[in-house]
Formats: sequence, structure tokens, C-alpha cells
Amino acid sequence: MKISFDSQLKQYRAMINEYLESVEFDSDDNIVARAMAYSIASGGKRIRPTIAIACADALDGDREMALAFGCAVEMIHTSTLIHDDLPCMDNDDLRRGKPSCHKKFGEAYAVLAGDALLIAAYDIIAKVEDEKKAMEFVKVLSEASGVRGVGGGQGYDIAAETTSADYDMLMKIHSGKTAALILAAARGGAIAGGERPDFFKEYALSLGLAFQIRDDILDFEGNEEKLGKRTGVDVANNKATFVTVLGMQSAKAALERETDRALESIQKLGDKGEFLRSLALHLRTRDN
Repeated sequence: MKISFDSQLKQYRAMINEYLESVEFDSDDNIVARAMAYSIASGGKRIRPTIAIACADALDGDREMALAFGCAVEMIHTSTLIHDDLPCMDNDDLRRGKPSCHKKFGEAYAVLAGDALLIAAYDIIAKVEDEKKAMEFVKVLSEASGVRGVGGGQGYDIAAETTSADYDMLMKIHSGKTAALILAAARGGAIAGGERPDFFKEYALSLGLAFQIRDDILDFEGNEEKLGKRTGVDVANNKATFVTVLGMQSAKAALERETDRALESIQKLGDKGEFLRSLALHLRTRDN
């Protein structure tokens, strides 16, 4: 019997949450470990590990390996959120409807928790039995997390607060800050599926940009209760976004364009790409 997109998405999220809940960071009296567990368990869409598993499934690959790779990406993503919320960055008090890590545990513990989650991701990869594929993914994730990925993108984001950003700067920011980890997840799925890492590159990059554009639109038009965070933060912090740089109408056109590119890139998969197609359409209209 054919499973619906919503049912498949719930199934993936249940797998991911079960895996993440099984990870033990340290004893309960370690405040850093508690801050790590608090942040990783605070919810979220689990899009990155979902992409990893779905890409592997589209290739009839090793789902358990893809789950491990995807959850490693999720840990690094959570690490970046902890740091992004700090007063020295975006100074956000809420994350997913709950107090940000630094509001719950203090700034020092939040910094340590973010750093520790970054390292914990590689511990997950080290437990994958296929050492060759594990090492291949270590290279992928290291690039996505560093100066050529999230780290560099965040640096461009900070620099753009005091300069006049254009479309090229937006691409530098969000190709690193957002798309890099989505691409890493897709690469993990491809590796687990026995394909070259960049098999889903066009899909992941376009999906990552579309995801960010939708985020920028929601910062203007979204409902704070559904989002679980304040709206208007980007404007208040003088952030360069697709809306502030391009205008709302052009930002929405760019969202459609990147979504179409993602869909076109996986036509080669035929019926095997149905979930990935549905995911791109789902993310285009999400409200949180």
C-alpha cells in the first residue's frame, strides 16, 4: 500500500527523534550535558536528517547509515542555533517556542553546549560500521561546518550588517549558513545509497535557498505562535535577507524559482523521487 507524504514524514521524524533521544551526552549533574539535551530535544522540523534518509531511500540505500549521518547533521545544526541565539549574534530569547539555550542555562553554558554538540556529531559518525563511508562523510560534514560552510556564511552575515548587501552577498551568506548543512545531509544520503556524494547537489542547494527565502518571508508575514520565535528580528538586527534586499514580490518569485529547480533536478529519479518532490512543495508553503 502506498504511503502518503504526511505519513512518511511522520515516520521519518519518529525515527529521528527516537535516535536522538537514545544519545547520552553525560550524567544529569553535568550542566553542559543538560543544555545539550535540552537543545536537541526542543523539537524542530528535523528537515536535515529527513533529507538524508529520503535521499538514501530514493536510492534503495542503507537507511540506518543515513539516519546516523542525518542526526550528526542535526546536532551541528542545533549547535549553530545555540550560538546564533547568543547576545553577540542575533540575541534571541526564544527558540521553537521555548527559552533559548543561553536564557535557560546562561551564556557560558550555551557556548559550551554548542561546542560540545559540534563534537558529538562526529562521535555518531565514528560508530558507523562502514569505516570508508564514515570517513567520506566526515570530510563532507567538516566542509559544511567550517569556513566554507556554516562558519563562513555566518561571518558574511555579520559583515552584511554594516554594509550594503546585494544578491551576490545573499548567496554567499545563505549558501553557507543554510544550504551547506542541507547539502551535507543530502550527500550523506547519497553516500548511504552507494552513489557519489554530489548526486543530489542541485536538489539540495536549491532546496536550501528556497528554505531560507521562505524563512525570510515568514519573518515578515509569519505568525509568532506558529513560528515559536519573534518575527521582525532580522529587520531589527539590520540583517541582509531576501526580502530586505530583493523586496517581497521578488523574494516570492525567487522562492518559486528555486523550488522549480529542485523539482527539475530529481526528475531522473522517477517514482523513487516522489517524497523528495513532495518535500520541496511542502517547504515552499510551510508556516513555521
